Amino acid sequence: MKNIFLGASILGTLLLVSCNKDDNANDMNASLNVNYPAAYVVNGEDATISVIRLSTNEVTATIPLMGTASDMIMWPHHISSHEGHLAIGVPGMDFSAGHTGAMEGMTGKLLIVDAMNGMIIENLDLPAMNHNTIYSPDGTEIWVPQMDMDGKVLVYNASTYALTNTITVGMMPAELTFSANGSKAYVANGDDDTVSVIDVATKTVTATVTVGDNPVGAWKGTDGRMYVDNEDGQSISVINATTNAVDQTIDLGFMPGIASHNGVKSELWVSDPMAGKVHYWTWDTAMGMWMHGGVFNTGAGAHAITFTTDGNTAYVTNQTANTVSVVNVVNHTVSKTINVGKKPNGVVIKM
Repeated sequence: MKNIFLGASILGTLLLVSCNKDDNANDMNASLNVNYPAAYVVNGEDATISVIRLSTNEVTATIPLMGTASDMIMWPHHISSHEGHLAIGVPGMDFSAGHTGAMEGMTGKLLIVDAMNGMIIENLDLPAMNHNTIYSPDGTEIWVPQMDMDGKVLVYNASTYALTNTITVGMMPAELTFSANGSKAYVANGDDDTVSVIDVATKTVTATVTVGDNPVGAWKGTDGRMYVDNEDGQSISVINATTNAVDQTIDLGFMPGIASHNGVKSELWVSDPMAGKVHYWTWDTAMGMWMHGGVFNTGAGAHAITFTTDGNTAYVTNQTANTVSVVNVVNHTVSKTINVGKKPNGVVIKM
């Protein structure tokens, strides 16, 4: 097993405490009303979500996720959204120094939060730890990878939260993502150095793609490609979503935090957490491959990257700096640095 380490204890003072959808403390969020375009940033060490108003790039609210002593929500990680709901993976350990590592028998949580009022809708215990929790493209299901040597993906009904399918994948699966057209799911198997490709309709594995050393996620591109960040391999494997073949391997020279494709600008961004930088590549049509375009500073522990729908602005979480960088995509410069909670990692935008 690669890079085994244990997460640290949660520190910091929370604004208020909530446990699950039946906890009375959830009523304390009733005054929260995020009825504006916002970025939601998961702060792992604080177990909170910072809400950033996009029009002003200011933190307008902090949503607490901490449970009771018997139901701790520790180290929430990556976040996705669907029609007013936020889905969060809760592995229960610190991944800020890299996504690898787990202890056999550790459990995780499936957490669903109302994006408008911050109330916890569902807090479901899982058999094994999970990097992320994500709605299916049509919103009827919730898919959760299980980080275990006997790798599995659990599929839940999004209305009843009943388990409906269990899909066997590779060893120690990390992130699960969907293709741009929603027909395929991709699971990065860290200990297999592979990506499992799942037919969303049939819930069957249709292909297993060999990639680099210790893949963490296959990140969706709007160009018919998936971009796999290989942490130990220090590379990006570019998978053709039609053929399931690796069309290009981009050697980085650093451990990637995440890969994010900006289809509007035809750029591929990769965060460099150890150097606090983001590198970007541009598409060379003549050569049919990605070429390195440049690099710029964001903050210590640069990690997740998300773009606004017009492609002009990016938000980058800096885990060690406890900040979010707002980046002007046109000139690749940081226009503002926003203080958030401790060890921010996942970020998603709701318009």
